Amino acid sequence: MKHELNIWVVGGDMRQAKLAQLLALDGHTVHTYALEQDRSTGPLPEEDLSQAEKADCVVLPLLVSTEGGLLNAPLSQTDHPLSDVLDALRPSQFICGGRLDSEILALAAHRGLTIRDYFAREELAVANAVPTAEGAIQLAMEHLPITIHGARVLVVGFGRVGRLTAQRFQALGAKVSVAARRYEQLAWAQAMGLGTEHLAHLAGWLCGYDLIVNTVPAQVLGRLELEDVKEDCLILDLASKPGGVDLRAAGELGLTVIWALSLPGKVAPVTAGAAIKSTIYNMLQEAGY
Repeated sequence: MKHELNIWVVGGDMRQAKLAQLLALDGHTVHTYALEQDRSTGPLPEEDLSQAEKADCVVLPLLVSTEGGLLNAPLSQTDHPLSDVLDALRPSQFICGGRLDSEILALAAHRGLTIRDYFAREELAVANAVPTAEGAIQLAMEHLPITIHGARVLVVGFGRVGRLTAQRFQALGAKVSVAARRYEQLAWAQAMGLGTEHLAHLAGWLCGYDLIVNTVPAQVLGRLELEDVKEDCLILDLASKPGGVDLRAAGELGLTVIWALSLPGKVAPVTAGAAIKSTIYNMLQEAGY
């Protein structure tokens, strides 16, 4: 990779703000757009997007866009149509973003642009699992009336986030069980000293838990399962949209559900920004920069 690159960080939350700072510390020429309300460094001047065509690398946020075709830019007080951002870029640039969908890819392709998905990289997924698991512990400590030690905890799903979350609650003395669909995952959970439940057989078996942590991004906790959950049980949903909990049913049953989206950017933006930086460096190296 070249010693110095011209990099634009466009939109996003505190993860992207910290990413821009870290890239600058590495000696790159860094410009930001739609990050003017980054409170860690004070208000930033609004860059002229017309200069983005000079960039070697353009980093779009995670998620790239919000409803209505707008750039995901919670640190900006202005709406920025994603189409305007893409119009300012050129095909030869290295462009990357997080969690790309078919609509974004189609918008890019129409302009001759190729956008690479850094969120699809395994190294970033693993790195993000750590602050997500720690964020779940923070939320549990803030909202449970009991200690983690001795609490009965069910972790639904045993992928990257589920495994690290279960391990960390176990290390704090919780009595942790895992619900998973695949038998090899249940076998790993048992080998780690965790209790096990099959994901298809949760209905009627959730009354004993003080905390349920879902990591599956598909509805696995519907009304049938939730009807057995005790009223003082806290439910944390760590899954991305559409989530794994029937929120309407939970509300009607008087259950407390916290849908904790984008935890890495909220609880550890510096760590999350560093993980994105490392992943982008890997992608740039693979692309010959």
